[in-house]
Amino acid sequence: MKNFIFISPNFPTNYYRFCRELRRNGFNVLGIGDCPYEALASEVRDNLAEYYRVYSLKNYEEVYRAAAYYAFRYGRIDFIESNNEYWLELDARLRTDFNVCSGFKSEDMPKVKCKSRMKEYYKKAGVVTARYCMVTSEEACRKFIGEVGYPVIVKPDNGVGANDTFKLSSDEELAEFLNCMPPVQYIMEEFVEAEINSYDAIINSRGEPVFETGNVTPISIMETVNTGGNGIYYIVNELAPDVRDAGRRTVKAFGVKSRFVHFEFFRLTKDQHLGKKGDVIALEVNMRPCGGFSPDMMNYANSTDVYKIWADVMAYDSTLVDTGEKFFCAYAGRRDGKPFLYADDELARMYAANIKDVGRIPDALAPAMGNTYFLANFKTREDMLAFYKDALLTRDI
Repeated sequence: MKNFIFISPNFPTNYYRFCRELRRNGFNVLGIGDCPYEALASEVRDNLAEYYRVYSLKNYEEVYRAAAYYAFRYGRIDFIESNNEYWLELDARLRTDFNVCSGFKSEDMPKVKCKSRMKEYYKKAGVVTARYCMVTSEEACRKFIGEVGYPVIVKPDNGVGANDTFKLSSDEELAEFLNCMPPVQYIMEEFVEAEINSYDAIINSRGEPVFETGNVTPISIMETVNTGGNGIYYIVNELAPDVRDAGRRTVKAFGVKSRFVHFEFFRLTKDQHLGKKGDVIALEVNMRPCGGFSPDMMNYANSTDVYKIWADVMAYDSTLVDTGEKFFCAYAGRRDGKPFLYADDELARMYAANIKDVGRIPDALAPAMGNTYFLANFKTREDMLAFYKDALLTRDI
């Protein structure tokens, strides 16, 4: 029996399904997390062979001791994974220290976590990236802005999501940012007028895609976080050929194996320095599933089970799970306090035939995704857009 350490199996709340499918495939699923055992949902507890509670997953000594205990009790550790952006470096450090060869090690982290390092691998993939400079001084920033013009985007070189990401449109905003910049390394990039298209895939040990899909984000997560707006995106019913091609080349360039990945690309909405309207341009790689409820949305959009597919790839390097009827699966995240024309229950009744799930977003994800979410399937893009209009329409007050 193979031993699989799953870091933070309780968050996001839907991730117990990864553990469930691993268990069904015969893995010894060993959880490490900072949630008290008695506070774990029954779905989490029921799918773990054992759970080791640490007081903080940020305390590496604690987490190391937990993994060492599992190695002593159960033998060699075959996999260590969280499928969570926040813990990728922790996963890699544990793999390095316990000589687990099924994923990225610590030495691989710069290329998959640092936005500046990603660019050289995108170049190997033949995918264009935005021009950039490192924020080392006001002089360096002004020189770069002199080349690309305002606005520019500044974000942590090694960051999670759109946290601490800003759009600067003037010398005054630049000066304010530099005076208040958090104490981490920042990267500055030219502003790209585009929507975000993603390549989401489950990759086997030979670097081959076993499952592929993607999503479109018309409103950027950065804008949602910085303006307190609503969150919308959708899983496509068919992956665009140019996104598929760019995604596969990126998988090869980064040497991805045995992973669920979420690669983000810009699709230009107008002609600009980087290319023509409609061109696909690199944004960043994420070596984990798209966050929140996206795996469930992939299931709804493709009539499949990505949790099972991923667990099959971990166990057998392939899967017999197929996809079925295809849909657009829409996410609408409504922000608390906005005067929506239709209340939550009204919207749910209006689209009862389409809605797959309704609920509340965990506080940790709410800044990027809204507070109340609706997941809904549609056969046509036009029907989906009508849903978004009704979901986000507000009253005049």
